Amino acid sequence: MIYSDFQGLKLSRLGFGCMRFALDPATGEIDQKKVNQMFDLAIAGGVNYFDTAYPYLGGKSEIAMTKALSRYPRDSYYIADKFPGHSLNGPIDNIALFNLSLQKCNTDYFDFYLLHNISEWSVKVYESEEYHIIPDIVKMKEEGKIRHLGFSFHGGPDLLEDFLNRYEDMFEFVQIQCNYLDWTLQDAKRKYDIITKHGLGVWVMEPCRGGKLAVLKEEQSAKLKQFSTEASDASYAFRFLQDLPNIKVILSGMNEVFQVEDNLKTFKEHKPLSKEETDTLFEIAESMKSGVPCTACRYCCDGCPMGLNIPYLLSCYNDYKYSPSAISGMRLDGLDENKLPSACIQCGQCTHACPQSIDVPKALAELAEMYANGPRWAVTKNQRAKEIEEAAMVVGVPWWKRMARIMFPIQKSSILSGYLLPVISVMREVALFTLLVPFARYLLTTMLFSFNETGYSQYGSAVTLLIVVIVILINTLTNKLTGASLDKGIGG
Repeated sequence: MIYSDFQGLKLSRLGFGCMRFALDPATGEIDQKKVNQMFDLAIAGGVNYFDTAYPYLGGKSEIAMTKALSRYPRDSYYIADKFPGHSLNGPIDNIALFNLSLQKCNTDYFDFYLLHNISEWSVKVYESEEYHIIPDIVKMKEEGKIRHLGFSFHGGPDLLEDFLNRYEDMFEFVQIQCNYLDWTLQDAKRKYDIITKHGLGVWVMEPCRGGKLAVLKEEQSAKLKQFSTEASDASYAFRFLQDLPNIKVILSGMNEVFQVEDNLKTFKEHKPLSKEETDTLFEIAESMKSGVPCTACRYCCDGCPMGLNIPYLLSCYNDYKYSPSAISGMRLDGLDENKLPSACIQCGQCTHACPQSIDVPKALAELAEMYANGPRWAVTKNQRAKEIEEAAMVVGVPWWKRMARIMFPIQKSSILSGYLLPVISVMREVALFTLLVPFARYLLTTMLFSFNETGYSQYGSAVTLLIVVIVILINTLTNKLTGASLDKGIGG
């Protein structure tokens, strides 16, 4: 096994990612027997780093990982877990959730702990004073419950630079999506350089791009077979990363025994890629892209009347064109409405300024359509509350504590929005709400009925208007205080 040195720790460069455990087809639950078998094989091959997260596999990844590792001494491996700030709909008891992860992992501390999924959208949650996430997690580190603090990152290079500048000396490592395709497609090279410049360690997720680089198309794979008929497609993806000296851990989400066996073979020793092999990988990467050849020269930005960050938008466009995902949408979710691709007025100034002659307005119009119709994290995150509650149930957290500390804080807007409609409807139709009594004798609703019956329609209209104003004021006040609103609909 190849090892890296991180602050005196001997970390296996191959880390076991616990997001993709296989399910037992008979029960639909995690196949614990297979997990144990893979862990035994990995540990025997020298793997000592295991990465999970609160939301993985409906909150059950932590438990399956712990069951497999419980058969080994605690000081023989390193556990990494993550705080799911990107999945929250509202502030919760962060420390209670952190302690729940400790309980599920049957440990008193995490060797490595990450803020999960920092992006242009989620960074607002993580830095919010109301959510209070970063101070609470730092407190856990000060109490010794976190040995090393980092974050996983899905945003652009500019945000990464700004975030690290704002939190200098707080974090020790950064986990990014990096592989020979995203080296240019998602500008992973620049992210790697930024992290290295700040003196932090680089952790890698998605080394095979969700399996796409592990099983190439026949014509792409044939180009690699000229170098070796025995080496797997995946091995080249891992060797590309092994050549980058500041990458400390490369996570692989293994869910089959043969994947563990092949990866252990690749990580048995470092075999640097030749120039021909590296050039071939980049050639394959280019053949997989279907976007535009933006070089981020920014000539297009100077004369843009809307002030759009066109290179950033084209980077999002290229990502969408390769593989639309909620992560792709998250990069746009964080932008103000007047900076989204839909804000483009199609003036064409950017196309005239582009050295690559890219039809920017056409690309932005297509991006706006893909964004509007594609997967959105702001929508899918609403499904996380159920997973978090189920995870709490598994470890025996009482129902009242789940409601008070997890479910109500996360779904506060949804719950209150669900109550607004019937409450306001009843308020309008039934004379039971004393807050609508203007003095002490009549209710507004009975006054409205009386005026209409006696022919004083103008007075009736005035009362109707007053009721409408009160309803709007209640809705607005509720929205300001809680984020719940009828105009957003049930679900917040």
